Amino acid sequence: MATLFTKTKLYLEANSKTWDDTKVSLQNDGSDDYIKTWTYDGLDKPTDSQLASYETAGNTAEANAAIDATRRTEYLSWQQQMEMIYKDQKNGTTTFKKYNRQGR
Repeated sequence: MATLFTKTKLYLEANSKTWDDTKVSLQNDGSDDYIKTWTYDGLDKPTDSQLASYETAGNTAEANAAIDATRRTEYLSWQQQMEMIYKDQKNGTTTFKKYNRQGR
């Protein structure tokens, strides 16, 4: 189940707005999360049904974020990978290929 934060963020993006902590705040008083404050000019606070319509997209966004986080810890940055490839080409080595065969 997608979080209220994710669904609200998607709602904002669909309406050409961005998340702004000074214009929206979420809260949980022990049962469910809810939108505590909403002060976006020209955009009404989303209804429960509007937020529910972002459930599938929210689940996808959260799954992708989890995959991205895992990859960031398992792989080098793209800059580091490019440096490794460059050095392999310059030095005639295969460090990059060996590194990627190790399951990273």
